[in-house]
Parts: sequence; C-alpha cells; structure tokens
Amino acid sequence: MKIIEDKELGRLVVRVNSRARRFIFHTKSDAIYVSVPSGTTRKDLDAAIESLRHKLLDSRERVKPARKINLDYKINAEHFKLTLVQGTQNKYLAHSALGEMKIVCPPNANFDNEEIQLWLQKVIEEGLRRNAKAILPPRLTMLSQKYNLPYKGVKINSSKGRWGSCSSQANINLTFYLLLLPQHLIDYVLLHELCHTLEMSHNDRFWAFMDKVTDNKALELRNELKQYKTEI
Repeated sequence: MKIIEDKELGRLVVRVNSRARRFIFHTKSDAIYVSVPSGTTRKDLDAAIESLRHKLLDSRERVKPARKINLDYKINAEHFKLTLVQGTQNKYLAHSALGEMKIVCPPNANFDNEEIQLWLQKVIEEGLRRNAKAILPPRLTMLSQKYNLPYKGVKINSSKGRWGSCSSQANINLTFYLLLLPQHLIDYVLLHELCHTLEMSHNDRFWAFMDKVTDNKALELRNELKQYKTEI
C-alpha cells in the first residue's frame, strides 16, 4: 500500500491488485482508493490521475464528510456496540470488552478538534480490530469445514477498499469493518472468499458455487452488501 498526498485531491491510497487489468478509483470520505495492476509504475499512475483529475475532483465534492464522533455517535452492530459518555475526569478513557466499547470523555471535550477526532477514530478502529480477530477466524473455520472449502491462512486488516480477498495460494484477508455488518452478510463475505479457493475469477462457475452455499441468494446478498461501507 502507498499513500499519495495531492494538493487538490487530498489523500490517495494506492494498492496493487494482481487480478486488476485497469486502474480502479473509488472515492470515500477519507481518501480516494486506487487499485492498480501489477507492474504499474509511478509514471503510469500519475498519468491516470491527471487524465481523471476533473472527475475525481467532482467525486470528492459529492462524497459526504465523515460523521463527527461525539456523544451522539453510536455503533449498534450485531458484533460491536459503541457508546460515548461524558465523565468527570479531564481525560479520555476507553473501556473495551468482547463486542462492546465505551469511551468516557471529559466534560470539556472539544469534538471539533481534528486531533481528537483522529484519536477517537483510531481507538474505535483498534477496538474493531481486536474484536474481529476474536470473532472472524473461528467463523471462517466453521464455514470452511461445513462446505468443505479449505483455506491456508487468514489475516485481519484495516482495508477500506474491499471487505475481503483471497490469494491464489488460498490465503484470505478480511477487513475488521466486517464487524459493522449483520451476521448473514458477514457470512456472505466469508463464503465469497472461500469460494475463491475453488475459482479465482467472478465467472459463472464462481457464482454457481456461491448460489450453492447461500441457498441461491448470492445476487440478493451481494446487492444488500452494497448498502454498507467499510468505514465507521
């Protein structure tokens, strides 16, 4: 992964995707995420950015700013619940347990302060990471055994560009933002990556596997997943 800071576009997060055949730009509130084919040079990337600069600027304008983290901010997902409360001490305190996190804020907390916002985001993301490491691998193992779809290894990451990925060596990567999904969509993503151990491409054979393990609901679940974002 490579970070590029552009004066007009802001942050661009560049990732190499061995299966990509072209540049793919995806604009989110915190950055523009770029997937590039293997072997891409910086010169190639710069040329692609310049050719699309006007469109990328328009997309940045259309993306809504991230929701401010304050006492009204809550996460009420099935596997992760977050609340912020006002305390009496002049410092921030984070209390975390499996499936829950509470952040105690000082009475004079300034939620307009960018550094405070970045700190809060980092604390919440670390809570998601710890919970994801405890919850996702066992679930992946269960589904792997149930459908006889063996994989080599699994890693939890902070990807905002995709929910998961599977390498040709059957190593699976999962973003900790999966914990923001309901259980049936978490399972859909895990099964999606497990089916890639049989077929790497998104061809008819792959979707036939997906229908088999989702009671013919692969398309329905894929469309439902589009309603969610890999961000807090």
